[in-house]
Amino acid sequence: MNLKCIQKILVLHLMLSLFSLSAEAAVKIQQWQTTSGAEVYFVENHDLPIVDLSVNFAAGSVHDTVEKSGLAGITRYMMSLGAAGMTDEQIANNMADIGAILGGDFDGDRAAFKLRTLSSAREQKQALDVFVKILQKPDFPEAVLTREKARIISGLQESATQPESISSKAFMSALYGTHPYSLEESGEVDSVAKIKRQDLQDFYTRYYSAKGAVIAMMGDLTREQANAIAENISSGMPKATAVVAIPPVTYPTQAIEKRIVHPASQSHILLGYPGIKRGDPDLFPLYVGNYILGGGGFVSRLTEEVREKRGLVYSVYSYFMPMADLGPFQIGLQTKKDQAEDALKLVRETLSKFLKDGVTEPELKAAKANIIGGFPMRIDSNSKILDYLALIGFYKLPLSYLDDYNKKVASVTTAQIKDAFNRRIKPENFVTVIVGDPSAP
Repeated sequence: MNLKCIQKILVLHLMLSLFSLSAEAAVKIQQWQTTSGAEVYFVENHDLPIVDLSVNFAAGSVHDTVEKSGLAGITRYMMSLGAAGMTDEQIANNMADIGAILGGDFDGDRAAFKLRTLSSAREQKQALDVFVKILQKPDFPEAVLTREKARIISGLQESATQPESISSKAFMSALYGTHPYSLEESGEVDSVAKIKRQDLQDFYTRYYSAKGAVIAMMGDLTREQANAIAENISSGMPKATAVVAIPPVTYPTQAIEKRIVHPASQSHILLGYPGIKRGDPDLFPLYVGNYILGGGGFVSRLTEEVREKRGLVYSVYSYFMPMADLGPFQIGLQTKKDQAEDALKLVRETLSKFLKDGVTEPELKAAKANIIGGFPMRIDSNSKILDYLALIGFYKLPLSYLDDYNKKVASVTTAQIKDAFNRRIKPENFVTVIVGDPSAP
């Protein structure tokens, strides 16, 4: 990379570091649909000469199969490693030449591509030309696929020895059973080995259509410029007619416990239950309540009871992960093997007391103050707002989501928290996974 390229990238990062947005400032979201059927979410902001862009598709690992799990993730990754005759090196050099940054995200629901570029004409045009080719004309080069499959398989073999990976995989498998949320996002060694170039091409054609795509833009553009970019992106994508539906998640009807032998000196323990969908009316009572239970770090009950008072764990936490269907509610802890049973028992007792008695007014007041006080950090850059635009668009959340966030948090009551947790969380049917089984020799 030459000096000129380095200077451009440094200038871009410097400008980003100087930008902040007040928590009280309204985020004015403009929304429309392209002629090809893609949804567009746009926030115009001329404070910096920068454009942030993401395109999100309903092409996550939930659309994998057992036989070829990992296909969705490999397809998304391979799209940026060769397009319209450009090699991965040429793509990288073209972006570096103008200080542009190409990125993306992938999870159970979504596959996303991101671009950050200067808004000046030359830089923006070159960055968008490459970006559009990646989305519209991926080559899936055979040699690159062979190379990447070998790298992925090596990573999977390594992760199969790590207690964190083993526990996460076993937990999702037990929690979701035959539902595709149970599938490992990276796939399995055997399934990845079976994936062919044609599989990637077929997956791309089926799931990377304009209809159902969500284009999010933030930055130094007018509405007319944003619309022209969105039309250019969506016009050349596959013409699939509908988003493929996700099968519904079912709740466990009885408790499931898995104990897995591992030579590590610590036990890694996960327990939980299907939680909530994006847009669920119980989201804010559960979110605020979980901050008190185990999501607030050292101010949470689980940390106070299990770590600080008894010293039984190295770490303990809980969280909800809302998804298109019921994402997991999960409690996790790490402890010495000889303390595992005591720690697990205390976690269950703490949760039981939380469900029975609810939260106190002082706890609720402190949690609200921390959450609301931390909100400015959630929207203090273009890229963070972009992520929210994509979230709002993909999950069809209200355009007022960001403006209403603190109001929703502030309106939560102790009664709402107790009611929501007792309706949604059933400890008697929890899935529990213990890697580093303390009962094993």
